[in-house]
Amino acid sequence: MTKSDFRTHCLKRFRELPKSTKKSRDVRVNYWLQEVLRILGAKKILCYWPMGFEADIRRSVLSLHRRHEVFLPFMDGVSFKMVPLRYPLERKAFGIYEPRNSYRKYNLIDVAIVPVIGVDGSLRRIGFGKGMYDRFFPTLKTKPFTIFIQPCVCKTMQDVCDDYDVQGDLLITPAGVQSMRKPNVKRTTRRKRHRRSERVSRIFNFKKDYRIPF
Repeated sequence: MTKSDFRTHCLKRFRELPKSTKKSRDVRVNYWLQEVLRILGAKKILCYWPMGFEADIRRSVLSLHRRHEVFLPFMDGVSFKMVPLRYPLERKAFGIYEPRNSYRKYNLIDVAIVPVIGVDGSLRRIGFGKGMYDRFFPTLKTKPFTIFIQPCVCKTMQDVCDDYDVQGDLLITPAGVQSMRKPNVKRTTRRKRHRRSERVSRIFNFKKDYRIPF
């Protein structure tokens, strides 16, 4: 299977999802996303404004905006840059909604929330094929904790992606949270506290189809 073949397969699955269950699927995604972000305690977060069949995380974005620094992508040539979430949003190319441009350069965030089409065996991202996120991530000062969002599970155990494709730390779908973090995280002691990202990995590590409590 090639990356292109798998992308086509995932897009077909997404388009066939029943519209009648979209609201409940989005509720579940938002629940898990807010739980993860609560544990992480992140202050600077890159989000996305959903379009088409993507999981609608606007509920989480609006909630985060009240207490945190929230950024959205702003298309810039063949890639994009981060700009603070400000209203009103304007609809641009490909039907993407963007805030107004900012001439200040932002290159440091704690968490990146990224929509994905498909995910391969090493939790690398398959997007629409334009490579914008692949070009954007190398511009960041440090790699943020990266959360992939899917409207339903579409994952292959094969490694079909390239080395430059963005790799995630967590995958959130309506079914729950899946982690690719290694399980050998040392126990937290009073003398040595681990990073919030490690606490997240202990909670969600390899728990496939971790069910929502309602």
